[in-house]
Amino acid sequence: MSFSTIQTSLDEHILIITINRPDKLNALNQTVLNELNEAMDLVYKDEKIKAVIITGAGEKAFVAGADIAEFVSVKDDEGESLSKKGQDIFFKVENCPKPVIAAVNGFALGGGCELAMACHFRLASTNAKFGQPEVNLGLIPGYGGTQRLTMLIGKGKAMEMMMTGNMIDANDAKTLGLVNYVETPENLIPKSKEILNVILTKSPVAISKIIEAVNAFYDKQKNGFDEEAKLFGAVFSTDDKKEGTAAFLEKRKPVFK
Repeated sequence: MSFSTIQTSLDEHILIITINRPDKLNALNQTVLNELNEAMDLVYKDEKIKAVIITGAGEKAFVAGADIAEFVSVKDDEGESLSKKGQDIFFKVENCPKPVIAAVNGFALGGGCELAMACHFRLASTNAKFGQPEVNLGLIPGYGGTQRLTMLIGKGKAMEMMMTGNMIDANDAKTLGLVNYVETPENLIPKSKEILNVILTKSPVAISKIIEAVNAFYDKQKNGFDEEAKLFGAVFSTDDKKEGTAAFLEKRKPVFK
């Protein structure tokens, strides 16, 4: 599958998706969103892909926001559908049964911050900056930012960031819990792969159910504890569970299928 605004490469079962518009600081236009959607469909279907890293091309930006030039042609009554489209694509990232890491290698602003937050967790380079500056355009975040930023860093700080439009650096993002690790730019992808390679030694069935159970915490239509019990029951009868418990009792490393 070939794309015009993203690049994909498969490295030992880890698919690296690179937003590739460095001249525009990798801004999200409709083509990028459509191609990201197609790439995520491939992730869901292709058994050779077991994990994903999403990053940006160049040294300056992960994704520096939506492509504002496109907003000029959007009619006043089309704003809600524009938001819904972005949300649906980012839900596909968030609910992916395979682990998805954001390797944030520079500016992650607006839609870029929202894309990073849709991933299961984030690593940032030392030069990364995060922000939701939509208020400067008379807008609000529309791809899930008002919800996910609040979930990740708490109401007060999320309100401040969105109301002021101010950016935070990588170390502040780590302190707030927005990112898990801060790495040098050259070590960002290797560290992401290192973490994923640990995850890939675990049961893929269990990993997918962990993602589903944790996401249920934020789903107002679900009782997270009920979902956990249901998902625990689902994995309890799997071959991976039998292999994992047998390996533990036999004092060896499990070999999950």
